[in-house]
Amino acid sequence: MARTICISNQKGGVGKTTTSVNLAASLAKNGKRVLLIDLDPQGNASSGLGIKRHEYNDRNIYHVLIGQMNISDAIVKTSVTNLDIIVANSDLIGAEIELVDAERREYKLRESIAAVADLYDFTIIDCPPSLGLLTVNALTAANTFLVPLQCEYYALEGLSQLLNTAGLIKKRLNPELRIEGIVLTMFDARNNLSHQVVNEIQTHFGDKVFSSIIPRNVRLSEAPSHGKSIIDYDEKSLGARRYRELAEELVRRIQNDRNRSATASGPAPSAEEGVPVNG
Repeated sequence: MARTICISNQKGGVGKTTTSVNLAASLAKNGKRVLLIDLDPQGNASSGLGIKRHEYNDRNIYHVLIGQMNISDAIVKTSVTNLDIIVANSDLIGAEIELVDAERREYKLRESIAAVADLYDFTIIDCPPSLGLLTVNALTAANTFLVPLQCEYYALEGLSQLLNTAGLIKKRLNPELRIEGIVLTMFDARNNLSHQVVNEIQTHFGDKVFSSIIPRNVRLSEAPSHGKSIIDYDEKSLGARRYRELAEELVRRIQNDRNRSATASGPAPSAEEGVPVNG
């Protein structure tokens, strides 16, 4: 089932890292072998799993991207069984500059992941909140991309730019790239606006939207400060239940896609297929 999924949204504060960490942990808890790649210079996915980033100043994703280290030497085991991580820190800011003149600069992450892909069922990439070279590397390396979209008024702002970027990468760098789906985050059941946004997004995107909706949840916010996924911090919380449901839904979707592919032939859907954007 080896699959590389890029978690991407150029807007900050949409639950991207929260989704990366907790989806990865939920898949691992379900017995899947998971590699989480922290590709954000802020390194929040690393610290959110209790990793002390300063202990890995000499072996992290920066060293992999610039060719100083093999990816296998940068893999770090987490406290979650079946979940490994490649750490990021602020050094990663320099990678975009250092890679500007590098040959095949957009393929650095893809070529690195290929060396360890057979060791994992899923590789999850937590992207920075931008559409720069790091995100381009992630989209070039991925089979699919998953978009966390907050249940707020400006939810769709910038999404068309992400889809356009993905379309260009599919055309020029990664013909297999397609959208995995949209995950609605920060849902507040007490807020009528949240319900309106959910209805609007589901109307726009149809079955591209995962049915598992991630709520605003105090326990979800607390978990990173304890260096734990929500699954380990409070497995009975609503946030934990929703991320477990998301992981199960993801696995079902992938299996259903494979079953359909086995009985039908035709071109794979494009990055934008089934995802109309107005405006």
